[in-house]
Amino acid sequence: MFDSLSERLESAFKQLKGEGRVTEINVASTIKDIRRALIDADVNFKIAKEFTDKVKEKALGEKVLTAISPGQLMVKIVKDELTELMGGTEAEFDISNRPTIILIAGLQGSGKTTFSGKLANYLKTKKGKKPLLVAADIYRPAAINQLQVLGEQIKVPVYAEPENKSAVSIAQNAIEQAKTDGNNIIIIDTAGRLAIDEVMMQEVTDVKNAVNPHEILFVVDSMTGQDAVNTAKAFNDRLDFTGVVLTKLDGDTRGGAALSIKYTVNKPIKFVSMGEKLDTLDAFYPERMAQRILGMGDITTLVERAQAQFDEVQAKKIEKKIRANKFDFEDFKEQLQQIKKMGNIKDLLAMIPGVGKVIKDIDISDDAFKGIEAMINSMTPFERNNPDSIDAKRRIRIAKGSGKDIAEVNAFMKQFEQIRQMMGQMNKFKGMGGPGGMGGLGNMGGMGMPGGGMGLPFGKK
Repeated sequence: MFDSLSERLESAFKQLKGEGRVTEINVASTIKDIRRALIDADVNFKIAKEFTDKVKEKALGEKVLTAISPGQLMVKIVKDELTELMGGTEAEFDISNRPTIILIAGLQGSGKTTFSGKLANYLKTKKGKKPLLVAADIYRPAAINQLQVLGEQIKVPVYAEPENKSAVSIAQNAIEQAKTDGNNIIIIDTAGRLAIDEVMMQEVTDVKNAVNPHEILFVVDSMTGQDAVNTAKAFNDRLDFTGVVLTKLDGDTRGGAALSIKYTVNKPIKFVSMGEKLDTLDAFYPERMAQRILGMGDITTLVERAQAQFDEVQAKKIEKKIRANKFDFEDFKEQLQQIKKMGNIKDLLAMIPGVGKVIKDIDISDDAFKGIEAMINSMTPFERNNPDSIDAKRRIRIAKGSGKDIAEVNAFMKQFEQIRQMMGQMNKFKGMGGPGGMGGLGNMGGMGMPGGGMGLPFGKK
């Protein structure tokens, strides 16, 4: 996410490394490089210039404390300004009405339908709501089918009238159905086009006027950069939407949309979406995004994702086993399953401060755990519950059963033992250490780092 922008900004800050104080001369060159980095990230020149002017003004007005270098000071100022540029604080998402009507708008291909499914899943699982999805795209038959498939996956009903060619009446009928069935959230997925046209704009405007939605979310493909910002302005002029959704943030995103859209339309980014999995939707926090852009990680979001998969009963059980030094391969496999549910592995690791830069050129597959699971599945129940019983003869059988060579099995066994020891040490501390803190996330230290990780193929460029 924003790798190129992060690298350019880091390079700009390096110019202040070793400087004893902030001066107009050493700041000028850094500011120039920051502006270039923003423009290369497809940020509008006017916005980039205004941003760097503010950074320069603040930098020259600050006194550098003995404990803070000019480079550290500049990073803090840029982080604060990036946070402000993207909205400052988390935007409110109003779902207090009964029912709450949410209208989804955007161009075709921006990810509207997938986002609608993700939002329904988010509101159902995290907010305890009872959503209804509405297929109001009357032009693309696949959109109706796609929404129905998504609804089936997350066990959320989908209202559709395939023969009805009026998006307005479909939306109105869906609201009546929702009231009958007790659905307190109504998510209306509207039609899109490859480009803005009057027919699409008029139709979505008519739907808005007919149902009077409480939230209107504009979904935008973040990979389209400045074009996304221009499209957002056109939609906002007609719809006066309440918030923006950035999709495909896991793709080749330069950052222009995330950094420019709030400034341009004065509407907050409310959600960010990554990947196709239906649980990969997060509320947007400007400060956390600024930290990630600057390579500071995002440990808060990482903890929240861990807590979403956190099973308190299971965690206490595992904590007891760790204290008794009885953590086994069955427990380990359960921890792997929890981590896999948290999302893309590389994206998760990038949230750990300092790790994103280390792994940026490393190909980390979401299938990276398959080899480990194959080895565990090749063990007998007795072996899984008694790791110390696995001698040389048993390792040879496990290697054959999992399709691995004996060296890989030996390496995995050694790393597993190191993880057991590490968890025993970390469990002495409250907080991030053991399962009682982050739902077992502490284990990632042994499995996530390049070269150190449980036989994961992280070393492949």
